[in-house]
Amino acid sequence: MKIGTIYGVGLGPGDPDLLSVKSDRLVRNAKHVAFFRKAGRKGQSRQIADAMLPEGVIEFAMEYPVTTEIPLSDPRYNEVLSAFYEDCAAHLRALAQNGEDVVVLCEGDPFFYGSFMHMYERLKSDVPVDVVPAITGMSGAWTATGHPITWGDDVLTVLMGTLSEDELSRRMADTDALVVMKIGRNIDKVRAALRTAGKFDDAWIVEFATMPNQTVSKLREAGEKVTPYFSIIVVHGQGRRP
Repeated sequence: MKIGTIYGVGLGPGDPDLLSVKSDRLVRNAKHVAFFRKAGRKGQSRQIADAMLPEGVIEFAMEYPVTTEIPLSDPRYNEVLSAFYEDCAAHLRALAQNGEDVVVLCEGDPFFYGSFMHMYERLKSDVPVDVVPAITGMSGAWTATGHPITWGDDVLTVLMGTLSEDELSRRMADTDALVVMKIGRNIDKVRAALRTAGKFDDAWIVEFATMPNQTVSKLREAGEKVTPYFSIIVVHGQGRRP
């Protein structure tokens, strides 16, 4: 029997028009689709692909057992997530071994901080896996500001808001251009680190980049509200130019 292929399909930052031709073709012709989501939610990747999925497509929703309920430092966090990823991979593996192709819908790029990476590592030795790259959320965010992110020899650093404040400020001070992801409940810590690094006044925050509800503002003007999950902070480089 022919073994099926697992496709990790990058959907880009949120605007369906930004899918690659290959991603669009795979999604529109899928028999099986899988996607990650929080329990009780539709799932962002599923939402992006909503209008493209063919009638009768078979869906496999992979619902995270935890998100923020257990601290990242708690060993139980990795234990629970590892078991979850193993179960999801087993389901996808069984489909492929039965000759079925499966399109796994991935927000952004599958190999850039995406959950699909955990499927890839568990499946790549057993069944064919094809990864389709895509525009990242951070690319959509800095483009939304209307300013180039890097010039000349600028060094770009991508940081997670989950890092400690000291680590954030140290790395922020040591770069020319900056992207900070995973903002959410870390916003106060990120703001403090940007001030320490002398970059607060130059920072922009983009919420829901490329989506219909996108907002773009200087961070100092954004108020004190806790930002949603789909928020990215950018600081533009000011390097060499002709």
